[in-house]
Amino acid sequence: MTDPGRSMLLDSASLYFRSFYGVPDTVKAPNGMPINAVRGLLDIIARLVTEFEPTEIVACWDDDWRPQWRVDLIPTYKTHRVAVEVEVSPDVEVVPDPLSAQVPVSREVLAALGIPVVGAAYHEADDVIGTLASTSAMPVDVVTGDRDLFQLVDDSRGVRVIYTGRGMSNLEILTDASLIAKTGVRPDQYAAFAAMRGDASDGLPGVAGVGEKGAATLLATFGDLDGIIAAAADTGSVLAVGTRAKILAAAEYLKVAPAVVNVVRDLDLPAFNARIRPLTADQLAELDRLSATWGLSSSMARALAALGERSRVG
Repeated sequence: MTDPGRSMLLDSASLYFRSFYGVPDTVKAPNGMPINAVRGLLDIIARLVTEFEPTEIVACWDDDWRPQWRVDLIPTYKTHRVAVEVEVSPDVEVVPDPLSAQVPVSREVLAALGIPVVGAAYHEADDVIGTLASTSAMPVDVVTGDRDLFQLVDDSRGVRVIYTGRGMSNLEILTDASLIAKTGVRPDQYAAFAAMRGDASDGLPGVAGVGEKGAATLLATFGDLDGIIAAAADTGSVLAVGTRAKILAAAEYLKVAPAVVNVVRDLDLPAFNARIRPLTADQLAELDRLSATWGLSSSMARALAALGERSRVG
């Protein structure tokens, strides 16, 4: 039987933020500009390609990291990420100046490596990833530090999440079984679990007084969010009085939360070729130029070696 290959979808912002805060800002280009995020991103790509051996790779991009349609539904959505002063954290999406200057360089480097950068107007990278993972003809690895993407795990289609939340030295590979072991819920229940649990980093209030364990227990008992809401409305259900009151108090939030938390899976994306393949002379010349301009020689060499090896296999 022919090997279908494996697609790797990168949550690009998650990775370059992690690189920016994980690699010292003393790593600089010849012109003195910090280049730590770009160097770190190249090293991450080299590590991932070497370890997981994808045949395709896509850099999914936040064309709009805080879409207005999500804010219209929940006004607090990612509000603190706009207002907060930038702290040393990979979860803060207000881009500090030293990183802002590196984002276009990252895009240039990715393009020169033959890795397509794919975004969608009015949507986050999560939605691009959701669409590609849901429509892929081959198994998929989603690389992210964002728990919301756990909802995409699907053993039946070979979709795994490679979770970077504990750092690149402690990657977690999430399948149906490992997600259940980690959270107590199935992938198809995860969005409802996240909506009820809430997430301060995303400005999602959740259902007050429920929390992770409570959300998992409710989903185990009633199956999904509709079942939980129906049980709360039914005074004859087995739902405890106190829990019923908490669900009813959050009724308006629960009406809109699923649309915010669920990733979009049906975007109309442009055509692109994500196959890892030998680079052209023009691409190699552009990589030489970028490497010299930005002082990327060692990291670029590692990424090229990893991708080159995969292009020969593919």
